[in-house]
Amino acid sequence: MGVDLSSPILIVDDTVSVRRILTSLVKRIGFTKVDVADDGTDALFKLGARKYGLVISDWQMQPMDGYALLKAMRSDKALEEIPFIMITVHSEIEKVVAARNAGVNGFISKPFTAKTLRDKIVQAWEYRPRQSNSALQAPDALDWL
Repeated sequence: MGVDLSSPILIVDDTVSVRRILTSLVKRIGFTKVDVADDGTDALFKLGARKYGLVISDWQMQPMDGYALLKAMRSDKALEEIPFIMITVHSEIEKVVAARNAGVNGFISKPFTAKTLRDKIVQAWEYRPRQSNSALQAPDALDWL
C-alpha cells in the first residue's frame, strides 16, 4: 500500500522548534496538509475537528503525553485506525513494548534523520491493522527502534 501524500498529518510536540523541524521534514517528503498540536489534549481537539491520515507525536509532553494520546485514540472508534508514530528521546525497551501493545504503528528515537522519518511513515502506513493485546517479546520490539 502506498502512502497518501494528500492526506492531512497531525504533528504533536510541546517544543516549537521540533514542530517546525518535523513540519519541514514531512513537507520535503511530499505532504502538503500538515497541522500541529502542543500536546495530547490539543491533538484530541484537532482530531475531533478534522480527519487525519497520520499522527506523529512526541512521548513526553504536559498535560497529556503521547502515550496517553495513543491510548485515547485507540479507544475511540473514530480515531482507532489512524496510523500513529511515537517519537522519544528514551528508547527503553519497556516504553517500546508499552507503545506497541497500545497500538503504535512506528517508533522513532531522537535524534533521527529525514530518511528514518520517511521509512517510519511508510512502515506506519503499511502496518495499519490494530495491534493485538498479546504480550510482545523484546526482540520484536527492538525492530521498532
